Amino acid sequence: MTQQLDIQLSFTVNGEPVSVKDVSPAMTLLEYLRLSGRADTKEGCGDGDCGACTVALIGEGANGQPQYQAVNSCLIPLGAVVGRQVLTADGITQCQIPKNAFVKEPVTVDQLHPVQAAMVETGGSQCGYCTPGFIMSLFAAYYDGTPNDLSVEGNLCRCTGYIPIRRAAQMVANATVQDQFSERLVSASTELLPLAYTTQNNGHSEQFYRPTQLSEVLDLLQQYPDATLVAGATDLGLEMSWHRQHYPTLISLEAIAELKQIHQTEDCVEIGAAVPLSHIEANLHGIFPSLDEMIHWFAARQVRNRATLGGNIGTASPIGDLPPVLLSLDAIVKLAGPEGERTLPLSNFFVGYRQTELRLGEVIVSVQIPKALTTGTDRRLSQSYKIGKRGTDDISIVAAAFVVDVDSSNQILHARLSYGGVAATPARAIAAEDFLVGKPWSADTIQAVKPILREAFTPLTDLRGSAEYRQRLVVNLFEKFFVEFS
Repeated sequence: MTQQLDIQLSFTVNGEPVSVKDVSPAMTLLEYLRLSGRADTKEGCGDGDCGACTVALIGEGANGQPQYQAVNSCLIPLGAVVGRQVLTADGITQCQIPKNAFVKEPVTVDQLHPVQAAMVETGGSQCGYCTPGFIMSLFAAYYDGTPNDLSVEGNLCRCTGYIPIRRAAQMVANATVQDQFSERLVSASTELLPLAYTTQNNGHSEQFYRPTQLSEVLDLLQQYPDATLVAGATDLGLEMSWHRQHYPTLISLEAIAELKQIHQTEDCVEIGAAVPLSHIEANLHGIFPSLDEMIHWFAARQVRNRATLGGNIGTASPIGDLPPVLLSLDAIVKLAGPEGERTLPLSNFFVGYRQTELRLGEVIVSVQIPKALTTGTDRRLSQSYKIGKRGTDDISIVAAAFVVDVDSSNQILHARLSYGGVAATPARAIAAEDFLVGKPWSADTIQAVKPILREAFTPLTDLRGSAEYRQRLVVNLFEKFFVEFS
C-alpha cells in the first residue's frame, strides 16, 4: 500500500459526504456524530450494552451481498468508517431533516420510515431516549427480512416498554420492501479501499492504516512493532470509550480478503481471523452445535456484526466466550509472521493471563476446526453453556463447552471439558478428560468424575462470582450436560 499519508477521513452520513481532518482516528463514531450536532444518536452506556447509540452501516453480509448492519457507534473508531455509508434515525425518514435543525416543521407520519411509523402506531416510545437505537436495529432487520425479538436483543428500554416495541417489530415483519433504501443497497459497494491517515492529537502523533494485503500488514508490523491490530474494534472500543486509551498506531484488518473467508472441506472448517461472528452464525449453522449455542449468547446483534473470531481469541481473555468452545473442538490456530506461517493447537496458544504464543510481528490468520470424529464413534455429544448475571448481552461468570464421543456400547472414546472464567486462561480439565475415556457414559461415571472436576481449577473471587460458586459451576455444568444427553 502507498505510504503517502492522508490528512482527512471521508465517509457519508445520511447520504451527505463528510470529510474530517485533525481528529483522532480512534475517536468513536458516536462522539463524532454528537460533536457534529447529530443529536438523534444517543449515548447510553458507552460499552455496547444498551444499544441507544445504534446506527446502520452498509457492509458485506454473510451472503457476500451489501447489507444494512446495525452496529454500536460507541465502539467504532472513526478510521473504521472511512469509505462507508452511515445511517442514523434522522436519515431514514422519507424527507430530509437538516443537521442542526433545532427549529423545523414536525415530520408527519406519512413521511416516516415504516419502522418509525410502526413505533408511533404501537406507542413504542416512552421517554424516547432508547428509541433511535431500537429504530435503527429494526431498520437493519427490515431490509434483512428479520424484524423480530432477536433483532432488538441488543437494545435496552429503561422504561421497560418492550411489549409495544415488539408489536412494532411484528407490524413490519414480512413486508415487501422496495424503496430508496433497498435501491441504495443494489448500487452500494462494500469494497474497503486502502487508507493511511495521520494526525496530531494533544501533541501525540496518531496513525491509522488499512492495508488490503496480509503481506502489507506484516510489513507495517515490522515498521511499527508496537502497533495495535484492530478488526471489529468491539474490545478496543471499550478502551476508547471508558479509558481514553491512546493508540499511536492502529492497523485495521478489515480490508484483508484472505482473513475474511470461510473454507469448508470434508474434514475441516477454516474460519478467517477477521470473519464477523454474525457471518459464522449464518454460514456454519448446524455444523458445530456448541458453537451455534455460544454465538447465540455472545453479546448482541450489533456486537456480533463487528466482533471477529480472531479478536476473541487474540485478546486471550480468561472469560472470552468462544475459546472454551474452540478448545473442546480441538481447534488449531494458523499464524503468519516475518518467518512465514505456522500452526499450533489452540490449547498451546494461551500461555498466561492475557498472554499468547504470538511472536513479535505475527498475526492470527485463521482458526481450523476439524470435523472428524474419533474412530469407532457411534454418536458425538456436544454442547456449550454460559452463566452470567443476565440472560443475554453479558460477560461470562463461567463458560463451558463439552464434547464426548461414545461408541455403540455407550463407552466414552474421547472427551473434552473446556472452561472459561475459572483460571488465568481458558483451559481444559485434562485430568477429568483422561478419567472419562474408557468409562461408560453413565450416572455412576459422572458421580465418579466430580471430585476430579472439583480439583481441576483454582478460580478467583471477583464482583461477578465467588471462587466457590465457580467451582460448583465447573461440576454442575458437566452434570447438566450429562442429564441433557443421557
